[in-house]
Amino acid sequence: MTSAPGPSGIPYSIWKPVHKANEQHLPALFTPLLTHGCRPLAMKKANGIVLDKLGKPDHSTPASFRIIVLLETVSKILKRLSALRLASAARSLGLLHPNQCGSLAGLGCFDAVATLTHEVRLLLAASFKVSTLFLDVKGGFDNVCANMLANTLTKGGVSAYLVAWIKSFLSKRECRLIFQGAPKVFCPVAVGTPQGSPISPLLFVLYIASLHPTIPQGLAISYVDDLTITVGSDSVCSNIRALQYFFGIIQRRGADLGVAFSVLKTELIHWRTPKDRSDVSFAPIVINDMLFPPSQPVRWLGYFFFSFFLFFFLNHMFIVSTVQEMTCIFNDMAKTKPKIKLTINK
Repeated sequence: MTSAPGPSGIPYSIWKPVHKANEQHLPALFTPLLTHGCRPLAMKKANGIVLDKLGKPDHSTPASFRIIVLLETVSKILKRLSALRLASAARSLGLLHPNQCGSLAGLGCFDAVATLTHEVRLLLAASFKVSTLFLDVKGGFDNVCANMLANTLTKGGVSAYLVAWIKSFLSKRECRLIFQGAPKVFCPVAVGTPQGSPISPLLFVLYIASLHPTIPQGLAISYVDDLTITVGSDSVCSNIRALQYFFGIIQRRGADLGVAFSVLKTELIHWRTPKDRSDVSFAPIVINDMLFPPSQPVRWLGYFFFSFFLFFFLNHMFIVSTVQEMTCIFNDMAKTKPKIKLTINK
């Protein structure tokens, strides 16, 4: 593992020779902490690196910045072990929604994209008009309530020691912000889960699992804090009404958890096949008294989606590794779209 060190400045490179010299040291340290559901105060201090958010027109508000939390490296080893145990328990106990991706082994952003495109393709093949609403959870990890999460895990059957450790992990935390001119004084943090922790994405995914509604002709898919609602019907107008209905359900469930959505980031797309000769629909949707016309294209999880059911991967660093996967999808789409020539600039 490689990561920037926390307040003590001790890097990961120290712990490998320590463990190699005596394989009992770290287990002897971690076992009682997990057994008794305890996390020492020294492990709860962190540095908060303030970074600019890309694409912001100005940086005059706190929302224009992102804080990456640098925790003590030894505590991150313990959190990684706890995350593995919690992920295994969550899968076996059914605490995760089947349509959730991200922070889970074997379920990355490509799985979310493939699931979405597969569902759209099935609905289009059934001659339905298909629409998708793209949503973003506001604040993400900052919304997690430790007590509500602990109650959810306890009711779900998670071991008491693991629940106690998670409550300890989320309580009595301290952080000091690192930027030019900062006083470097530790201040208490009483909300959410720290970004940069190996277990935080999993805790958030478990926290919002109940947001996903059951859609008779469609699907709700999420990747950590990015959520989509896809519906199919005989008309675009019916799709819009259905999307508004299911968004209302998700919004009410989110309110019960203290979770809200960044409505300004909402996007809409009406799918169609290249063989569709009907008029292109520009019907908008109204969400929280705000009007959202269909977007062209929509960017989601690093992919560009176009209404005629074509998508391209955005990050050129990973294009080569995903060409075979994309080629398979394009071949599967041959029945609903003409052949295309994909050129990769090396």
